[in-house]
Amino acid sequence: MVERIEELRRGAEAEISSASDLDALETLRVRHLGRKAELTMILRGIRDLPAEERGRAGAAGNEARQALEALLDARRAALEAADLDEHLASDAIDVTLPGSPSLRPGARNLLARTLREIEDVFIGLGYRVMEGPEVELDFYNFTALNHPPGHPARMAQDTFYVDPATLRSDLRIDADPATPGREAENAGGGDSAPRLGTQGAAAAGLLPPGPEDVVLRTHTSPMQVRAMEAQQPPIFIVVPGRCYRSDPFDATHSPMFHQIEGLAVGEGITLADLKGTLDEFARAIFGPERQTRFRPGFFPFTEPSVEVDVSCFACGGSGRLPGGPRDPLCKGTGWIEILGSGMVDPNVFGFVRERGYDADRVRGFAFGMGIERIAMLKHGVPDLRKFFENDVRVLGQFS
Repeated sequence: MVERIEELRRGAEAEISSASDLDALETLRVRHLGRKAELTMILRGIRDLPAEERGRAGAAGNEARQALEALLDARRAALEAADLDEHLASDAIDVTLPGSPSLRPGARNLLARTLREIEDVFIGLGYRVMEGPEVELDFYNFTALNHPPGHPARMAQDTFYVDPATLRSDLRIDADPATPGREAENAGGGDSAPRLGTQGAAAAGLLPPGPEDVVLRTHTSPMQVRAMEAQQPPIFIVVPGRCYRSDPFDATHSPMFHQIEGLAVGEGITLADLKGTLDEFARAIFGPERQTRFRPGFFPFTEPSVEVDVSCFACGGSGRLPGGPRDPLCKGTGWIEILGSGMVDPNVFGFVRERGYDADRVRGFAFGMGIERIAMLKHGVPDLRKFFENDVRVLGQFS
């Protein structure tokens, strides 16, 4: 069988190399690699061969097919180039050709590339990528994440509120009073129509902004509760997207930015699992020598909460650059803060308890990071505004 494969390969290579035009080349492709070609039939019949012959025959067949495909591509390119040269010699001008000098092809923005790289890391760890609405209910953005109305943590994420009357009727968000954990917030409505804005919250005796207000989301964390409402545990997701806060537009802040949220919930999950997950992430993004450390922090929807640092990749964690000067990147500490995380607060599970998230049975962790910050650290970009100015001199460095 191997001898026959080699014989077919040699014959096909000779015919392809001598093809005179593109039509003849296509005929040869069908003859030697089409569905009814002898080589194709041999490959389909590998499974019927004796076990001792399958390996050699399969390897030889695949190698022959790949070699013929490469030879076809090369011959096609040569014939197309010859055809183009012929037309250029006979035609005065071809307005379909690109200009001279040709423009450099575009490239994906560095933020999009960084986001895809982060997603690939977590997909490899078994997570699913989910997306959620950028215009969000206050309930999901704050209340269900343990930021009840009047909670001081809301001030740190002061956001942009949307007038519900400006939304098209088919886009309005209806706070379903049957959803567990929302009965108290919806008290006093009295009808089944969508109840948006501060009136419903005021009727329930809540301080505005209330759970029925509509906001531009301040983080992608609202998808924690939305995802748990839609799926019973276990759940492992990452949620990328745009977020909005009333921050200044300077070297390290922007009123619009990108974030990726992570959530893992199941039985027996511990803080050690969070540490191992983030260790794997840090090594994949910043290099195999990186280490992480946890520092106590505070986030309303995690308890305990931790800030996560990665060992500095400029000074190797020593705090000093070669020659002795203090490393400005880590400010001499040897560590760089990259994200916030923690174990999911049992109060958050209380909003989805009826969906199978009993805090006495399941545990989980959550984390969130800014895509801009990761991109700036990894690629040495000193000013966040460079990502949004569309300066080709900057963007061209990462094409």
